[in-house]
Amino acid sequence: MKKLLLLCFMVVFSSNFYAQETTVKDTKSKTETAAKKKKATADKAATDAKKEAAKSKKAAKDATDASTTAKKESATATKKAADKDAAKAKSDATKASKKATAAADGTKADVKKADAAAKTATKKTLKETTEKAPKVADKVTGEYNGKKVYTGPKGGKYYINKNGNKTYIQE
Repeated sequence: MKKLLLLCFMVVFSSNFYAQETTVKDTKSKTETAAKKKKATADKAATDAKKEAAKSKKAAKDATDASTTAKKESATATKKAADKDAAKAKSDATKASKKATAAADGTKADVKKADAAAKTATKKTLKETTEKAPKVADKVTGEYNGKKVYTGPKGGKYYINKNGNKTYIQE
C-alpha cells in the first residue's frame, strides 16, 4: 500500500519536473491524471476488498472443517466411553453369576442372595443396554422370564423383548 502511494507521488512529481507548458493543457492533464489516480485507487481498493473477501471465505471454510473434525473426534470418544461402560456392566454381570455358582455349593440363603445380586446386575445391564421404555405409561404388573410385564390400557399383558419391541403374553 505504501509502495503504491510512493509510486503515485513519484509519477506526479516527475511529470511536474519535465512539463514546460503551463496553459490549459496542463490543467487538463492534471485533471486527467487526478481522475486516473482516483480510478487506480478505486480499482486497487476493489481488488483489496475482493482479496479480503476471499480470505474471510477461506477462514470460514477452515473453521467449518475444524468444527466437523472436532465433532467426529467427540463422537468417537463418546463411543469408546460407551463401549467401556458396556464392558464393565458385562463383567459385573459375569462376576455376579460366578458368585451365584459359588453360592450353589453353600446354603440356600447364600444362593438366594447370590441370585438376587445376579438379577439386579442383569436388570441393570439390560436397562442400560437393550431394554427400551414403553411409549405408553402402562402399569408394571409382574415378571415373565426375567422381564417386566406391563398391562396396557385395554388389559393386554406384554413385555419388552431384547429388540425393544412389545411381546404380548397369552394367558
